Amino acid sequence: MNPSLPFKLLRIDHVVLRVRDLPASVRFYCEVIGCTVARERPSLGMVHLHAGASMIDLVSVDGPLGVRGGPAAELERRNMDHLCLRIEPFDEGDLVAHVKQHGHVTEGPAGRNYGAEGDGISLYLLDPDGNRVELKGAARRCG
Repeated sequence: MNPSLPFKLLRIDHVVLRVRDLPASVRFYCEVIGCTVARERPSLGMVHLHAGASMIDLVSVDGPLGVRGGPAAELERRNMDHLCLRIEPFDEGDLVAHVKQHGHVTEGPAGRNYGAEGDGISLYLLDPDGNRVELKGAARRCG
């Protein structure tokens, strides 16, 4: 802990993504990624999703909150570089088949990438708005 701070940073609580088609994005994150709907807030154009111990909030770009951010993201003008989600188990063949079954493709092949737990195997895909999502397995154990 940094002694000059009056708090201890624990983890990412949630991320908020601006999306063009809220129902399509909810389907993607629930059916492909495995999130569950925690709360819907139609008055804000927002849906909160459980993502393991964290949350992903989806905000419609044409909703009350979303319009503040300007035009929707595109492949050349993204919301972020990527969102990494830790998953178990990590079976590349099963993941590729699952993603394909839902009409999406992965950027492959899977490779080792560094994250919060160290180096682990991961695979990338795009959500309906072109946001890159990394699905990451366990870090390689030493010894």
